[in-house]
Amino acid sequence: MSLSDKIQKDMTDAMKARDERRLSCLRMVRSAIKNKEIDKRAPLDDKECVALLSTLIKQRKDSIEQFTRGGRKDLADKEAAEVGIIEAYMPKAAGEEEITSTVRAAIEEMAAGGAPPAMKDMGSVMKNVMARFAASGTRVDGKAVSDAVKRELSK
Repeated sequence: MSLSDKIQKDMTDAMKARDERRLSCLRMVRSAIKNKEIDKRAPLDDKECVALLSTLIKQRKDSIEQFTRGGRKDLADKEAAEVGIIEAYMPKAAGEEEITSTVRAAIEEMAAGGAPPAMKDMGSVMKNVMARFAASGTRVDGKAVSDAVKRELSK
């Protein structure tokens, strides 16, 4: 079953269970997928759906930050609940240890070809690490990778 079909099925289940918050969130996700399909003029595959869900999560996290700064805890909590619902459809996320070990491996591999990478090589290290995570199909936060690369390169 494709990710889009799973979201549609879960939306139906949420309707039957009268789970308004989940239903509302899944309708928003389904709408975003439909709009992207209309723009593309073809159905989205699972990889494109995951990219779209990642964008939606990032938007929600930005909203949480803005609402918290504005003193609107109620709206921040609503957005946080939506993030939780959307993340259930995402592939597993890489943990801190996995990120650090992948960064170290990429730095060692780049050092084998000559001089070890320095802070000025951060862009190429980031590109290498993000490509490794993309190839394995593991979801990773770019900011966490950036922090790990900075930490490892500054040693």
